[in-house]
Amino acid sequence: MEIRHALPQDIRELLHFLKMRSKYAVLLVFVVSLIIIEKENNFISRVSDKLKQSPQALVEANGTETSLAPAENGSLASLQELDAAFSQLRSHLHNITLQLEGDRDSGPRRHVLLMATTRTGSSFVGEFFNQQGNIFYLFEPLWHVEKMVTFLPGGASAVGSALVYRDVLKQLFLCDLYILENFISPAPENHLTPFLFRRGSSHSLCEEPVCTPSAKKVFEKYYCKNRHCGPLNITLAAKACRHKQHMALKTVRIRQLEFLQPLVEDPRLDLRIIQLVRDPRAVLASRMVAFSGKYETWKKWASEGEAPLHEEEVQRLRGNCESIRVSAELGLQRPGWLRGRYMLVRYEDVARAPLQKAEEMYRFAGLPLTPQVEEWISKNTQAPRDSNGVYSTCKNSSEQFEKWRFSMPFKLAQVVQDACAPAMQLFGYKLASSPTALANRSFSLLEEAQPSWVT
Repeated sequence: MEIRHALPQDIRELLHFLKMRSKYAVLLVFVVSLIIIEKENNFISRVSDKLKQSPQALVEANGTETSLAPAENGSLASLQELDAAFSQLRSHLHNITLQLEGDRDSGPRRHVLLMATTRTGSSFVGEFFNQQGNIFYLFEPLWHVEKMVTFLPGGASAVGSALVYRDVLKQLFLCDLYILENFISPAPENHLTPFLFRRGSSHSLCEEPVCTPSAKKVFEKYYCKNRHCGPLNITLAAKACRHKQHMALKTVRIRQLEFLQPLVEDPRLDLRIIQLVRDPRAVLASRMVAFSGKYETWKKWASEGEAPLHEEEVQRLRGNCESIRVSAELGLQRPGWLRGRYMLVRYEDVARAPLQKAEEMYRFAGLPLTPQVEEWISKNTQAPRDSNGVYSTCKNSSEQFEKWRFSMPFKLAQVVQDACAPAMQLFGYKLASSPTALANRSFSLLEEAQPSWVT
């Protein structure tokens, strides 16, 4: 003590400064370490927000007193107090994470991607997840991206689009819905928009607190079906996404499974991919009805045989089938990064046994099948014959899935079979050798599903 008093005043102040700096450095390192090891990455930002509160706020939130009050000289009284502060801070952090977990049901957060193409029954299957109250479900959010982003023609277009789609998907799965503001036209103002595509197809966007009071003189291009809501508040939607325990998203704009590897490997996501396929003959028949104007050449050729069927039309059909097949083959090969995270589902199997397939998909995703989902399936797969609109998700599914066989001209089926034979073989769709075989109800065009399709 005498030696210390003998030191010059400036040196004693320097030693005191270094001592205090080392204490705070240790405290900082300890806190950072706690945050890293305490919880998964998806909690870190929310925990950080809680830790930014004042000590008094932490006391009120956790019901305990804090020992972090500094002494008059700006330092903790002793090393014992420092140790106690560390223990107290750890306790605060543990209580906060428990509080955050309490906002959701128990269990890890799952992310489900339903990957399909148009007219494969993806809207119907997507409802299996939309009906589960604790899943935040989005219907075709990449529609906006497709409408806004353009690339030069050629091979780079598909690759460039896939990369943009993938990056947008990642942000959406992280509940960063603001990413869509870059693609919605006209652009949202103050995070409000009445132009989110098919908002009414997502229960999560049409329930409280996302459903705000409707606004007069505001044109809602995409509105909620069962209640009147104001323009979509993207901030409220993002909060609702974080509050829900799981998230599911349906899209027909992702074809290349390999581009999704960074999402599967992202430690912030627990991604499960369900690829939905359908007999390409049925897909073409459905598209010729739903998108009639785009298939005038096909219809004239099928009915009259006069207008030639352009080779580029057939090549486009072949390219679509091949992209689906290549992705499915990759998934079924079980690469390490995808093992346990890919499932192949045929729409025909869903139509024949919807509840069974829903149970299989939920089991694959690691989610519980709720009574609400079972009730919806029961009501919407036994619909009257006159309720089967082009875009309806309410169908008598057991009667609908092969309806195309009795209206498609055989020569049209032959074109599809020639262009899509490899994909049809992989998915277990039998070729029809004659018009009689095509329209014969007793002749099944469907082989049994393979257990290996769930990886």
